[in-house]
Amino acid sequence: MKKLMILLSAVLVLGVLAACGTSGSSNGDGGDGNGEETKTYQVATDANFQPFEYKNPDTGEMEGFDIELMRAIAEEQGFEVEFETMAFDGLLASMRSGKHDIGIAGISITEEREEFIDFSDSYYDSGLIVAVPKDSDIESIEDVAGKNVGARQGSTSEQYLLNKTDAEVTAYPEIVTAYKNLERGRLDAVLYDLPNVQYYIKENASDKLKTVGEVLEGQPYGIAMPEGSELVDTVNEGLQKVKDSGKYAEIYKKWFGEEPPK
Repeated sequence: MKKLMILLSAVLVLGVLAACGTSGSSNGDGGDGNGEETKTYQVATDANFQPFEYKNPDTGEMEGFDIELMRAIAEEQGFEVEFETMAFDGLLASMRSGKHDIGIAGISITEEREEFIDFSDSYYDSGLIVAVPKDSDIESIEDVAGKNVGARQGSTSEQYLLNKTDAEVTAYPEIVTAYKNLERGRLDAVLYDLPNVQYYIKENASDKLKTVGEVLEGQPYGIAMPEGSELVDTVNEGLQKVKDSGKYAEIYKKWFGEEPPK
C-alpha cells in the first residue's frame, strides 16, 4: 500500500508539472501543429489614431492600417500578437522600459527616439500639417506665433511647436481632444500628422476645419521595439514579405483609398 501511495503521488506531481509546462507565450494548443510553440508578442498601440489604429465602438475590436499590417507580418513570420492600447507617450515609455515587445502607432522614426528605441524599416511616409477653422487668417506655420496651438503629448508635432515656433502649445493625451477644442474655438490651430488630420476633417469636420501651408518635416513611420530587441530582423523580414506578396498594397488601398506610392 505504501509503495502504491508513493507511485500515485509521483504521477500527480508529473501531471502538475506537465500542466505548468506551457508558457503564456504560446498559442492555445501549445504549438503550431509541428510540435513547436507559437510565440505571442505584446504590442503596444493607440486607441484613437484613425485610420492607423482605433477601437471600433460597435465591436470593441482594434482596427486600422497598422493593426492589419502588424497582423499580416505576424502571420508571415508565424507568431501571434496581442494588442494593448495606451496613451502615445506611455507607448514610448513602454518601449524604453521593454514592457512590451513591439509598438505600432504611426511612430515617426527620429534620431532622438533611435537613442532608446530600435525601429523596423519604414512602412509609411508622413509629415506634419496645420489645421485651422475655415474662417481662420492663419495661412501657414509662420503665422502661429503667439497663437494657442494644439498637439499630442510626446509627438513630433509637440516637439516641432516647442522648438521651432513661438506658439503657445497645448498638448493632449489624445489628438481628438485637440481637434474638438479647435472646432469649439478653444484653440487657434492644431499641428499633427498629415494622414490623421486629413482623415479627421474628412470624416468629422469638413464644414468646419481645413489644412493650410506645406507638409512639414516629412517623416517615415516605423514599428518600434525595445533597444537591442532580437525581433528587429524578424519584423523586417515579415514586412518585406508582406510588401512582396501584394498584401501591403491591399491593406493600404483599403484604408487610404489609393495605391501606395512607388
